[in-house]
Amino acid sequence: MRAVFFKEFQELRRDRRTLGMLVVMPLLLLIIFGYAANFTVDEFDVAIVGADADTVDTQIEDTEDLAEHLNVVSIDADATADDAEDILRDGKADVAIDAESDQITVYLDGSNLFAAQSAQVLFSQVQQQMGQNPQAPPLEIDILFNPDLKTSWVMIPAIIGLILTFIGTIITSIGLVREREAGTLEQLAVMPLKASSVILGKVMPYFLLASFDMALIALLGIWLFDVPFVGSVWVFILGAALFLFAVLGIGVLISSVSQTSGQAIQLAMMTLLPQILLSGMIFPLDAMAAGVRWIGYLLPLTYFTMISQGVMLRGAPLDSLWLPLTVLAVMAVVIFGLAVVRLHASLSPARPRKPARAHGKRS
Repeated sequence: MRAVFFKEFQELRRDRRTLGMLVVMPLLLLIIFGYAANFTVDEFDVAIVGADADTVDTQIEDTEDLAEHLNVVSIDADATADDAEDILRDGKADVAIDAESDQITVYLDGSNLFAAQSAQVLFSQVQQQMGQNPQAPPLEIDILFNPDLKTSWVMIPAIIGLILTFIGTIITSIGLVREREAGTLEQLAVMPLKASSVILGKVMPYFLLASFDMALIALLGIWLFDVPFVGSVWVFILGAALFLFAVLGIGVLISSVSQTSGQAIQLAMMTLLPQILLSGMIFPLDAMAAGVRWIGYLLPLTYFTMISQGVMLRGAPLDSLWLPLTVLAVMAVVIFGLAVVRLHASLSPARPRKPARAHGKRS
């Protein structure tokens, strides 16, 4: 038993990927659940519109409990309630306040579930306090885009991205590594074809499969859970295509550095777990510690979740989603480009060595 123990320990020490999983994964989970596992949002970006916008802004600044939680990002006394709704639809604020002399209406973005729940609690307390003052105008709370704050309405758009991530990262990397193990991938490398053509030909079936799954999950989510789809289908398809190319690139990168299916699964899990936990899908980004939050901003799923929730729930137009679309486009080009170069380099046949020159005189 002692000999088997030392033999297994030596093999484990040589397997750097498995050793990395044993060391890195627990640390990653500790950091994520220590700094990111928080459902309560404490700070909200607020836009104030209406004739009494300046008065409400002053009241917020003078009230310590409100000033601590509310960050006023814009004030427009000439704007109307429709403008307040457009501000939330475009994602420019978490809360929009329509301040009129006879009534104050607080609009919350229900597509941002956790922020809306926390803001509802905060403004419900303000509502009770103002109700005790007969001279104060009445305050109403109106939740837009997800009036009942249904979790399924927020999760289904994010789950679509999770499915695309799973197919693009794990299934693609395993499929390519299996071909490497069978020797068919190396055979393609020596054919008179461009590396990009070979790789695109290999990943297109996964692209089509993921597109089919995306459409299926979206339709089932709309049908089973009554999730609305109020935006442009074409904007949604554009965001999904860019996101899928990015995660397919991650899958190809993993396959280029993996020799076996086990290694591919390990690396895929190490890239998949942060995307699930730090993309805002489960824990809100606004509630995370700053250091962990920036990791989330480096993940493709973060930006697809912004796009899918924006299009499906808020009906956000193309011009209001330019930032996540641009980031995904850059990620798709960079990651997929690196994947093509890396896989081409790993499959390039080694150059034959030149025969050594003979030394000495001929006999």
